[in-house]
Amino acid sequence: MQKERISIGEFSKIEVKVGTVRSAERVPETDKLLRLEVYFGEEESPRQIISGIAAYVSEPASLVGRQLAFVTNLEPRTIRGLESDGMLFAVGSDESFAFLTPDREVPPGTSAH
Repeated sequence: MQKERISIGEFSKIEVKVGTVRSAERVPETDKLLRLEVYFGEEESPRQIISGIAAYVSEPASLVGRQLAFVTNLEPRTIRGLESDGMLFAVGSDESFAFLTPDREVPPGTSAH
């Protein structure tokens, strides 16, 4: 089943940026959630992003220092009492799950084109 197609104008509204993970920890009393602190090169402190990827990350600390892709212009939402200000951009599920990462280091906040 093919998903609904969107216009290039709608697609251009999505802001995908590379962020550097500064900290990562499990959200207490959940099986799926990790709390990430991600730096996007912005003046203020890193953003908190809550992501349901715990099943794919055996050791959350292994994410610290990694550059990953995030959708950064979503309205913040509260998940389990924690505000999430962005969404991890990844592909696949189960054995095919993978993070989207640049093939070389780029400045935090670099936009996808």
